[in-house]
Amino acid sequence: MDIGLEAFRPGLVTLLRVGLGAAILWLFPATRVRVQREDWARLIALSIIWVAIPFTLFPIAQQWINSALAGMLNGAMPIFAAAIASILLRRLPRGAQLAGVVIGFFGVIAIASPSLGERSSEALGVILVLIATICYGVAVTIAAPIQQRYGSLPVMGRMLALATVWTTPLGLWEAVDSRWQWDSFVAVAIAGVVGTGLAFVIMGTLVGRVGSTRASFITYLIPVIALGLGVAFRGDVVTVVSIIGVALVIAGALLASRSEK
Repeated sequence: MDIGLEAFRPGLVTLLRVGLGAAILWLFPATRVRVQREDWARLIALSIIWVAIPFTLFPIAQQWINSALAGMLNGAMPIFAAAIASILLRRLPRGAQLAGVVIGFFGVIAIASPSLGERSSEALGVILVLIATICYGVAVTIAAPIQQRYGSLPVMGRMLALATVWTTPLGLWEAVDSRWQWDSFVAVAIAGVVGTGLAFVIMGTLVGRVGSTRASFITYLIPVIALGLGVAFRGDVVTVVSIIGVALVIAGALLASRSEK
């Protein structure tokens, strides 16, 4: 996403990513399965909470923080999913899940703490990523019933199509202040086709089959991948405290994911 932001404004990055992801999903005939009218309210909510809000916040935040930090914080999504599921289901986490949530939150604090003491803009970037990650946690929790009813593609396709509508005004507005650059477009296109379209199919399938907390477990790979790519290709600087935080987040995600039945 950092490469995309070199030429494109955040709103345009969001629109291209969401729009391309939606286009890929609608190539599959299974996406066009009919959805009952009474389920559209949930689809609209998911399109806002799972896509429009977090996908808008991430590129805005990455104007001030690097991709490694954003990815490390995003890896906390299983922790938020477990905590939010407990709140919505009115069932307090116990045992391994409780330990995972607590350990994970300490990991988030460790990852974020070096930036919170820096410039106010960098702290704002951290806060925006955390808000986006919380949105993911809410979304995967409320998505399970409708995923189980229709399957992954019909839900994800409509969700991304709706989110394209919501993100179009800001995207077109910021397109005026963007400039064309092939490497930026290719980077955003890959994020849209692979990181959004195909990734949403995989994630949505897991949510419908194994539940929100276990499905969000796969995101424990995000901080490791983001850390490696950011340092290797972007020259991102990562503190020892943040690396310790990543280890805590991964450990917390593993524990939080074990206890859901």
